[in-house]
Amino acid sequence: MKNIKLAALALTLIFATSCKKNKKEAIEETEVEEVVKGTSTEKMLTVNLSPKSDSKVEGVVTFKENDGVVTMTAKMTGLTEGTHAIHIHEKADCSSPDGKSSGGHWNPTGQPHGKWGVDTGYHKGDIGNFKVATDGEGIVTLATDEWCIGCGDDTKDITGKAVVVHQGTDDFTSQPSGAAGARVSCAGIIE
Repeated sequence: MKNIKLAALALTLIFATSCKKNKKEAIEETEVEEVVKGTSTEKMLTVNLSPKSDSKVEGVVTFKENDGVVTMTAKMTGLTEGTHAIHIHEKADCSSPDGKSSGGHWNPTGQPHGKWGVDTGYHKGDIGNFKVATDGEGIVTLATDEWCIGCGDDTKDITGKAVVVHQGTDDFTSQPSGAAGARVSCAGIIE
């Protein structure tokens, strides 16, 4: 069991460092790693954030699915101090310089834009805001059973989408996107 975890960690580090060296604008395929642990299967997917809108924002986003719960961890650098928004957008296309090729927020259930988990509704891509100190580093973690990795359910499957980091703060009320400003980083989630 310990060897499987170490092997998964080693593969993740190798993949993350090898992808960091390749900063092409084109989206590269990402492999979903499946590790069998007793009676459960864990899936893991890692994507690299690339700068957009003349920013220097880079990072790594890891998705892990275990027993029907997906945990997303995003680690970013190059951000300005303050509060920023992060969302999942509808297309795994980060090819445009401003990141707008990724489309709008991922909203497969037709809900209004809002803060994650509120009764009035929210997009499946409405992750929310995070704070950044003067060092320009940000970390976001979210765990949910409302996502899956490669399951084929159009209302849950995050593959074929993009993670987008915004310059500003999501106000959780402006429709359809929270008025979070420019897209400063983008990563396509491709299985």
